[in-house]
Amino acid sequence: MSKAFASQADLEDKKITFEQLSPHCWAYTAEGDPNSGVIIGDKYIMVSDATATPAMARDLITKIRTVSDKPIKYVLLTHYHAVRVLGASAYFAEGATEVIASRGTYELIVERGEQDMKSEMERFPRLFRGADSVPGLTWPTLVIGDGQPGRQGTLEVDLGGVKVQIWHPGAGHTRGDTIAWVEVEKVLFSGDLVEYEAGVYTGDAQLEEWPATLEALRELKAEFIVPGRGEAMKGNDNVNKALDYTKRWVTTLFQAGKEAVAQKMDLKAAMAHTRKSMDPVFGHVFIYEHCLPFDVSRAYDEASGIKNPRIWTAERDKEMWASLQD
Repeated sequence: MSKAFASQADLEDKKITFEQLSPHCWAYTAEGDPNSGVIIGDKYIMVSDATATPAMARDLITKIRTVSDKPIKYVLLTHYHAVRVLGASAYFAEGATEVIASRGTYELIVERGEQDMKSEMERFPRLFRGADSVPGLTWPTLVIGDGQPGRQGTLEVDLGGVKVQIWHPGAGHTRGDTIAWVEVEKVLFSGDLVEYEAGVYTGDAQLEEWPATLEALRELKAEFIVPGRGEAMKGNDNVNKALDYTKRWVTTLFQAGKEAVAQKMDLKAAMAHTRKSMDPVFGHVFIYEHCLPFDVSRAYDEASGIKNPRIWTAERDKEMWASLQD
């Protein structure tokens, strides 16, 4: 391979920011690395996205303990990816009794959790510091909804003085994406449904449905958003900027994939074709070169009629990567 696989050469730690957005909501962001959200009530705390390992979760816990000693009772899995969920066990010592996920996320863990764990750890070793502290797959204790999008399956959690609404707004980054919404403070925790000025990983995405899911989020009229990657956005105009950024990535990518399939290109030619429209707009952002091969592969598959994303294994990762190198 002519360049390091995925993000194996990305070894530089990012600056962590832990900032308060509203009376009860905090953002834990890291210059384009995966974000987490924190909601602190009078009785309990909820963490949205658990981090990649228990060792890394303890860094977040340390930040939380600078502002609250309340039990971290709830851990929300916004989706199934290892980098978001494998740190969950660290919160049990902090009072966690519920690990919450959507029906779609639970089904994806069953279907491909083991393969995803191995795949992600090899793609981006820096994000799995302390991987030996991972006890295995993270399983939800509370599964919400029936897999259908919309607020009819909403779970409302009372943290004391603040309520959090949790539901599956629709498919996008995965088919099980779940959000947390603090309506009274207009704060949205979107997971990887929304990114800003960072690569949008779509290797397990439902690209056709994703734009409509983003529009459902826009209707909330959030004043703050903690995206999956990128800085926390403040003010509705800036929230919409993040939604627009993600939508442009998804639609540009999928359009290129559909054109490639229509013109009977192979995957390598599809990659070159996609770069023509993606590189000028997004080529500068963090993990762009990591994401693009996986994204093009998924766009090509979905445009070819493969609705359920093929499972990424460590072996498939490397075969695909090698096939796209010059």
